[in-house]
This record gives sequence, C-alpha cells and structure tokens, in this order.
Amino acid sequence: MTLATHTPEPANSNLEPYVLDLIREEREKALSPREWQFRLRGYGYAIKNVDGAQIVTSLPRGIEIGVLPAEFA
Repeated sequence: MTLATHTPEPANSNLEPYVLDLIREEREKALSPREWQFRLRGYGYAIKNVDGAQIVTSLPRGIEIGVLPAEFA
C-alpha cells in the first residue's frame, strides 16, 4: 500500500476578464512585485504562490479565484 500525496487545485483556473485586466493594469503601474501585491490588496485581492503557480485569492477569507497566466511570473 502506497500513500499518495494530494496537491490542492484552485476551484477555477480561469479568471474573469475584468479581474485579469485589473491585475494587468496594476502590474504595469507598479515598480516592483511587492508594490503590485500591495496595490491589489486595495482592491480586495491577494496573490499566493503554490508550487510555482501564482493563485489569485479574495480577501479577507483567501478564497481561491484562479491561477495567473505565466506572463505575470
């Protein structure tokens, strides 16, 4: 008998277009990734890194919304 590890997957890997546009616009305005994440918190979003993927979550509960495309890495 072998034990299998389970890697949680986000509920939805596709972000709504308006959320993705907001994230893209804020990334262009920010001077650093840290500032970008700070700006997103002002809109009620956060970015968490899970196994090399950046997952957008909503604040304050941290509900996973979707995975960011590789262009944001």
